Amino acid sequence: MAQAKKLDKERIGDNKVTWSWEGKGKKGEIIRGEVLAVSEIQARAALRQQGVMVLKIKKKPKALFGGGKPVEPGDIAGFARQLAVMMQAGMPLLQGLEIIAQSSEKPSMTKLVTAIKDDVSGGISLGHALKNHPLHFDNLFVSLVIAGENAGALEAILERIAIYKEKSESLKKKIKKALTYPIAVLVVAFIVTAILLIFVVPVFAEVFGSFGAELPAFTLWVLHLSEAFQAYWWAIFGGIGAAIFTFSYFKKRSKAFQIALDKLILHIPLVGPLTHKAAVARFARTLSTMFAAGVPLVEAMGSVAGATGNYVYEQAVLDMRDMTEQGQAMRISMQQSGLFPMMVIQMIGIGEETGEIDKMLSKVADIYEEEVDNMVDALASLMEPMIMAFLGVVVGGLVIAMYLPIFKLGAVV
Repeated sequence: MAQAKKLDKERIGDNKVTWSWEGKGKKGEIIRGEVLAVSEIQARAALRQQGVMVLKIKKKPKALFGGGKPVEPGDIAGFARQLAVMMQAGMPLLQGLEIIAQSSEKPSMTKLVTAIKDDVSGGISLGHALKNHPLHFDNLFVSLVIAGENAGALEAILERIAIYKEKSESLKKKIKKALTYPIAVLVVAFIVTAILLIFVVPVFAEVFGSFGAELPAFTLWVLHLSEAFQAYWWAIFGGIGAAIFTFSYFKKRSKAFQIALDKLILHIPLVGPLTHKAAVARFARTLSTMFAAGVPLVEAMGSVAGATGNYVYEQAVLDMRDMTEQGQAMRISMQQSGLFPMMVIQMIGIGEETGEIDKMLSKVADIYEEEVDNMVDALASLMEPMIMAFLGVVVGGLVIAMYLPIFKLGAVV
């Protein structure tokens, strides 16, 4: 049992470390390098396969901060694209993996690809080698690769995966761009307002105290607000920090909170319609990719559900899968969900009649990805003047409140 667990760990490759070595090449020349392996024995065996006679080998100390940046979704998209291009050019799989590992600028990505290459060279299929790294390759990615290997069309499937990952990442970046900008500006506005209330307004309060005259109501309100901020700043900032922490905690760990949040997002003005279109685009792009790869429709919809990015759509797709499994037409189940626009339902209906569902889904994805892009641009254009007006009201209001008594005094003089 212990030996089986040890072999499991070696196969997975997550416990591999870097070994620095020195040895002789095939021509007797002295060469040096590094290799990833679980143990020294495995490292020596890997080097022997490359024709290296090892003279010295030692474990390389781990980097102080964990070896650099982690693997990101964009790196996985790039991996799929590079491997697709190399295999379409006729390059063997192992050689392609070796080149990708060597050309990667991230040590973490190099380690990941090297682990995959070692698994494949040990006789494991690429799909199952990817399955050993669930943090980086989801069920959808693995299912498509396994389908491609079984059909003998891995190059074509990798091309489809590359397109899917690139478009998915592009869509995510556009949505993040639409939401990040206003949030960042609101944070900056709060910080500026806090600085004015804590440090600037009290200076004016001391000046106004020497006036001996009644201050405008607006100025008095700002002065009281400043006093409250100075007295309870720790509670205000602590409350905001606690709210952010609580939100993040429940978002990651509470399924009920995630469901409620996903439902709420769909009803928020501006953000809701954007989320609807993005979910439809993800659904269409993912299902098109899997269906074209030869994955059965019912099986594909199970993986597609999680790719929609919203619980409401996820449940709707799972219900559609159950109805489709019972023999109902896909367009009927989509119509009963009440989430998909009539145009999408009609296009899927045409695809079912002509036997080209994957092509119709791809067209739907293109249309809705373009609509998301246009909505993000429109949202950004709309938010800019609104944010400028908000900043003008907040910061300008504080400035006016501080100068109103001075204007009043000037009128009296």
